[in-house]
Amino acid sequence: MLVLHSSPDSASMAPRIVIEDLGLTYSARVVDRAGGELASAGYRAMHPLGKIPVLETPDRPMFETAAILLWLADTHAPGRLAPAPGSAERGAFLTWFFFTSTNLHPNVLDLFYADRVAGPEAVAALLPRAAARTRAALDALDTAARTLPSVLPADRLSILGVYVGMLLRWLAQMPDGHVGQARAAEWPALAAAAAACETTPAARRVAEAEGLGPAIFTNPDR
Repeated sequence: MLVLHSSPDSASMAPRIVIEDLGLTYSARVVDRAGGELASAGYRAMHPLGKIPVLETPDRPMFETAAILLWLADTHAPGRLAPAPGSAERGAFLTWFFFTSTNLHPNVLDLFYADRVAGPEAVAALLPRAAARTRAALDALDTAARTLPSVLPADRLSILGVYVGMLLRWLAQMPDGHVGQARAAEWPALAAAAAACETTPAARRVAEAEGLGPAIFTNPDR
């Protein structure tokens, strides 16, 4: 059985939705963040930096949101949640999937944890730069979604749609007036892909389990 080490409304959300969509048997284990579990030797043995999520598989623990999503899609439903290995669309999909993990996700985290990244004295300098990089990445992804519908489909759940939708959720939840606050509607193609994911039974089950609103990606409760 799979064990997803998780926390409500965190980066474990995207893998959990995919696991639910695939109908896999799993346990969602909530990490005791307040109690310091992320720094414990046991958790660091699974994730050397003590971050969420970790997915325990029959073979070994996995970490990194993108790696877990790709493993789930390719191992359990090749071609359904992402273009299949060897398909004509695979190269473009991998390009934008890893673009998201290396260009969008880190910059969104910079906006949330600016003091950890740059130190309190440099937050004011970091935030506008991280916001600009985030918006540039979203602009590029929105163009890709319009021109490459197999990469970010607007009619079904996909691992890239779930991943981008989760990041859009975080941006929308930033405080009013924050330089990084953004709404999914600013990028219509991304909003369509995210909406295709959030309306699935899998996403609704995760939203209920984690105490989230129904439109978890396109109009999250703040």
